[in-house]
Parts: sequence; structure tokens; C-alpha cells
Amino acid sequence: MKERSDFLLEVGCEEIPAGLLPGAIRDIQQILEKHFGELGLREGATIRAVGAPRRIAVMVEGLLLRQADSLKEILGPPKSVGFDKVGAPTRAAESFAQKQNVPLDQISIVTTPKGEYLAYKQKIVGRVTSEILTESLSQWIQELAFPRAMYWTSKTGPKFTRPIRWIVALLDGKVVPHSLADVFSGNATSGHRFLGKRSIPLHGVADYLSALRKNFVMADPAERRKRIESQLHSVPHARKLQVHADPGLVDLTSYLNEFPTVIMGDFDPSYLELPDEILLTVMRDHQKYFGVEDKAGNLTPHFLAVINLENDAKNLVRAGHEKVLAARFADARFFWETDQKHPLAEYLPKLALVTYESRLGTYGDKVERMRQIARWIAEQWFSSGYHQADVSGADRAAELAKCDLVTDMVREFTELQGIVGGLYAQVQGEPEAVASAVYDHYRPVGLDDPIPRSITGCIVSLADKIDSIVACYAIGAIPSGSSDPFALRRAALGVAKIIFELQLPLSLAQLVGAASKALEERAPKRKVDSEVEKSVIEFLLERAKYILRERRGFAYDEVNAVFAAGADDLVDAAQRLSAVQAIRHTKDFEPLASAFKRIRKIVEKAGSNGPGMTGKLSAVRGELLEKGAEKDLHQAAIRVRDQATAEKRQGRYREALEAIAELRPSVDKYFDDVMVMVEGEDLRNNRLTMLGGLLKEFSTIADFSELVTADT
Repeated sequence: MKERSDFLLEVGCEEIPAGLLPGAIRDIQQILEKHFGELGLREGATIRAVGAPRRIAVMVEGLLLRQADSLKEILGPPKSVGFDKVGAPTRAAESFAQKQNVPLDQISIVTTPKGEYLAYKQKIVGRVTSEILTESLSQWIQELAFPRAMYWTSKTGPKFTRPIRWIVALLDGKVVPHSLADVFSGNATSGHRFLGKRSIPLHGVADYLSALRKNFVMADPAERRKRIESQLHSVPHARKLQVHADPGLVDLTSYLNEFPTVIMGDFDPSYLELPDEILLTVMRDHQKYFGVEDKAGNLTPHFLAVINLENDAKNLVRAGHEKVLAARFADARFFWETDQKHPLAEYLPKLALVTYESRLGTYGDKVERMRQIARWIAEQWFSSGYHQADVSGADRAAELAKCDLVTDMVREFTELQGIVGGLYAQVQGEPEAVASAVYDHYRPVGLDDPIPRSITGCIVSLADKIDSIVACYAIGAIPSGSSDPFALRRAALGVAKIIFELQLPLSLAQLVGAASKALEERAPKRKVDSEVEKSVIEFLLERAKYILRERRGFAYDEVNAVFAAGADDLVDAAQRLSAVQAIRHTKDFEPLASAFKRIRKIVEKAGSNGPGMTGKLSAVRGELLEKGAEKDLHQAAIRVRDQATAEKRQGRYREALEAIAELRPSVDKYFDDVMVMVEGEDLRNNRLTMLGGLLKEFSTIADFSELVTADT
């Protein structure tokens, strides 16, 4: 019998939604990797999952065909019980051997942490892989988790994202018998629904991809994507045009089709009078089409569609796509013209009829809260030197920001909310800053999305996001697990991203306070207590930490150290973080950080109400300081404190940290020569006061005890 062979699993079903397919491919590979690993069959094997709309498959090469034999040690009674004083076996030893169904001479003595015991080393014969698969494969397939699954045999039967139509399970070229949802495994797959054979016999991994390819199925997503990208370039290039870049749509179409082919269609050039954003949204989000541009980047009256066919020789498919797109564009033009019969501001009363959240009122209420917060932020901008901030402009932009939600265009094309409002504001003569702010105020949607282009846009975006966060926290609608219906995590990331990129010295506590005040004034029954505000600030800080760690490359402990010292001003925290990163690996700094860990442990051990917790350098009693290391440290600390304080006031955090690092020799000498926890209460408390003062005075840039050092 061969030691290794290949295993092929394919689950064929009705079309799997494109959004679910990438996750299913990833998960089925991880499931088989886990089980084959636990069973001892995976060593030396390669496992690769692929998939297309009508199938999910795993190809395993070099799978062990049986488990290795193993030994299982079964413990019996202690040696002192199994043998008497002269070494003769007792009844307990004989019973243990009989229970294992072996003669007494196969019982051994082993040493354990609890002493010597009788033991039997039982040989476990490895199972044949085919038997394991027959027994377990159906269960493994059902481990695939889908957001929505369906059953079609019975309410107690197995569930899957779509009805299963066939199963291929081949080990060493032979069918592994098993069934799932009344479908029995076999060796035949199915080709393209219209172009391929309905039953294609397979021999295993070696011919799987090629057999499907001959029947117009590209099972490998990477191969489909490569084909789409190639044709998106070549098809318009023949007419000296180019595709409007859209990597996300390339991903989507590669999971929508089994045999993708790109075709070009045309539309009436008069539709180019509509804004590009509307045309591209209609093409992309509703039809999955790509826009086509000239070499200068201007849209042209053409589109690219990815069809699930080898070609469109008679142009029938193209004609159908052109007809559908023409109807969509006609609707968009009608909405564009109809909506603009009224100025954008005239839609405001309708917002009072649209519920935002039953406990938080309508969108009209939200707009008024946004206006109040936006005015406050704009005023803060003035006070902090951002003189380009326009209070009245921010107020007007916040007033108009949500008006497009009740337009016909956004009702039909919801993806355009914000964008449509900005476009309408622009053509209706609103100031450019107001129009662009309305257009941008949902930005950034994600960390890779740009922030609003103008100061006014950033103000309105911050107002919208912080209002949503505070209001939802006030009613207990807090994100939990994967549930975040109001996208508060995304909003918090947006708040932090705007503050970081604009270098805005804005207090988070004051920002949250302004949003709380607006909520209480606009919803009198809705009070925001201090605990809610504290929770919101922590929520914002966690998102800010994520950005600093994952996007700006700061170490986990560096971020923790800086935020432990306070981070109400995120820009200031980022500056302190850069200083810590720059100096942490210098000669004196890490040893000093280690010393601060020691100081913290001593202070905490002395008690939460002890002098160390409330200590100040100015409160140290000089007459109790001993000459030498203790007095030297106190004098050095006073000198360094004054120097570091002067540097911090100028925002020169690296220079301040370098000054603090100069304390290292004095601190080392202190711990070498001085006993802190002496018997005399006055002396002990004075020393704890000085150590507490060191912690307090020199932990305002970063809490050094949070840094991971060599002795941690």
C-alpha cells in the first residue's frame, strides 16, 4: 500500500453569492488543515482550496493514507499498592493486568510527579485515512459557517448557503463514500451551466483544474482575475481607450463568473451631461460594469461588462446590456432633473418625517445636533490657530448634509448619499466650501479612504460621526462582537484619522462633551452621564491606538506607555509617541524604564493610600534625606524636572526624554545604596513620597513602566 496520495473534495451547489465565496474558500482550507493536522495526516502535504460560483473545492497533495501507530500509556495503581514489601505482585496488580487483557509481565513501572505507578503501554494502531474521511467528511463540510444558510431536506437536516447538487470525494483515485443532504459522493463534477458537460468524470487532483477548464470553468479565482484584468486592458485598448480603474469591482466580478469574458458596449453620449459620479455608480453598483475613459481620464460613452460566456459572437448579450443600462441612465437623468426643481434646503422639512432611531428622533433632529457640534468645532479651530475655519460655512454645510436622503436620486441610488447633496449644492450656487463639505462629509469611510478635502468638510464629518457615537452610546446601542448596526467603529476610526491627519489639537473630552450637550438640548429626555462620556472616550482611544499601531508602525508597548500617561489630545499623544520611539533604544532609557517598573511595584505594594501614590517631589522632607545616593537623586530629580518641564512646554518631547534619561545613574545608585522599606515610618514614608514623585513628575510623556524591557 502506498504511504501517500492525493485527495480531492468538491462541493457543487447552486450559485454562491460572490460576497460569500472568498470566505468560504478560505474557511474550507483552514478546516481541512486543522483536521488533517490533528489526525497526524498533514505532515508533508500541501492543501489548496479554490472555488467558483457553483463549487468549492480543496486539493490535497501528499496526504498520508493511514495514521502512524502510537503508544498510549495507561496508569494503574501506585507501585506501593501493586507490589508488597518483598516485591511480589498484589491482587491490585493482577486486576490491573486483567483489565488491560495482558499478562502481568507486560505491566511496567513508571515515574510520575506523584511517584511510581504501574503502567501499561498500549499500542494504538493507526486508522486508514479513507475510513476517517467516510466517517467525518460530512461533518467537516458542515463546519463552513455562512451568514445565511438554508436547509432543503428537513428543518433538522444539514444546512448550507445554497442547495448542494453534487459532491466529489476522491482519495488515491477512489471514491470516498459519504453523503450530505441526501447527496452521495462520486467521481463526477459538472462543467459550465451552459457551455460545459453536465457530468465530467475525474481521477483526482491532477486532472481537476484542466478537466474543468476544458468545460469552461476556471475554478481558481486567481486565474479568473488574471483573465479579467488582461481583457479589461486589451478590449478598450483596441479603440485607444482605457478602463476606469476599480480593483474592488475586479474582485467582485472574478467571483461572479466561472468563465469570465469582457465585452464593450455603448450608450447615448447625451448621458455624459450627468456627473461622472452618477454614471459610474449606476454602472458599477447596479450593473457591475466598468466605466471607460479616454487617455486624459474623461469618461466616454462606453462601458465594459464581464459576462459568464466564452464570447458574444452575435452581440446579443451586448445589446441586452446596452438596453438595461440605457433604462438605468434614463431614470438617473429624470431624478437629476426632478430633484433640482427645488433648492436643496427645501428638503429639510422632509427630514423631520424620517426616523433616525426611535429613541433619538428624526434626521431633522440629527441635523440640528450636527449644526450645533459643527459650530462648536469651528470655533475651537479659530481658538487653536486654524483661522481658515468658517463657522457660518460649517453651519450651512451641516444643515444641508442630510437633505439628499429624501431626494429621488438617493432613494433609487443609495450609494450616492452625500455625493448627490454635494453635486446639487454645487449646481445650485452654494459656496464651494459648503458644496464640497456636503459631498465629503461621510469620509473617511475606511482607513484607506481620504479625509474630506476642506476644513469645513472635516468639521461636518467630525460632527456627524461624534454625534452618532455619543447618541448611540447614550441609548445603549453599543457595538458588540460583529454587531455594529450604526457603524460606530468605522465612525470612531474616521474621527481619529481626521484629527491625526489635520494635526488638530482638539480635546476628546471637550468634543464628547459638546456632542453630549447637543443631544441633551435637542432631546430633553436623553441625558448623557459621565460614565457614558468616559466609555465613548475609551472607545475613541482604542481606535486611535489601532491607527498608531497598525498604520503608523508604533510598537504595542510604546502606544500603551504614551496613552497610560494621558491622550486627550491625540496630536500631542502622537508627538510624544514619536519621541518615545526615537529614544527608547538609547543607552540610558531602557534601563531607566526598568527602574520605573521597580518603582511602581514598590509604590503599589505600599498600598493605594500610601504616600507613594500621592507623592510629589516638592513634598519630600529634605531633613530626612540621607547624604549620598538619596540626596543626590532628589537634587538630580528637581533639576531634571525643571529642564524637562521647559522642554515639554515647547513641545520638544524628545529633548525632555533625553533629559529624563540622565537620571538613570542616580536611580541605579539609589537602589544600590538605599533601602526603601525601612522600619522607621517617617523615613519610609519620605522615601515612598520621593519615589511616587518620580513616577508622577516623569510619567507625563509616557508611563515608562508600560514599556517592555529586557528584564520583563
